[in-house]
Amino acid sequence: MPHCIIEHASTLDSNKLVSAVFQGALASNLFEPDGNDIKIRAHSFNSYQVGSNQSKKSQSDFIHITLKILSGRSEEQKQLLSTSVLNALMPLALANCEISIEVLDIDRTSYLKAKC
Repeated sequence: MPHCIIEHASTLDSNKLVSAVFQGALASNLFEPDGNDIKIRAHSFNSYQVGSNQSKKSQSDFIHITLKILSGRSEEQKQLLSTSVLNALMPLALANCEISIEVLDIDRTSYLKAKC
C-alpha cells in the first residue's frame, strides 16, 4: 500500500525514476507480489538549489523519495524498503545527483481508502 512520492530535478526522467522506485518497492517483498498496491507519483522541479552553488551549470541534480506506509512496520522493514529503493535507482547511473529517501508511517486509525 505504499504511497511513493518522488521529487526530483527536471533534468531527470520521471518515467525512469517511477519505474525504478516501483521495482525497488516490489523487491522489498513487503507488499502484494503483483505490485498492485504500490502507488507512485513524481514531481519535477525547475527551480531548486542544492548546497551553496547557485550556478545552473555546476548544480547537482537531486532526488528525494518519500515512502508512506501504514504504521506497524518494524524499523528493519523500513530500512529494507529504503535500501531496496535506493538499490533500484543505482543502475540508472545518475551523475552529479544527490538521492535521499525517507519512510514515513501513515496512522492506521485515520487513513481511509475507497475505490471509485
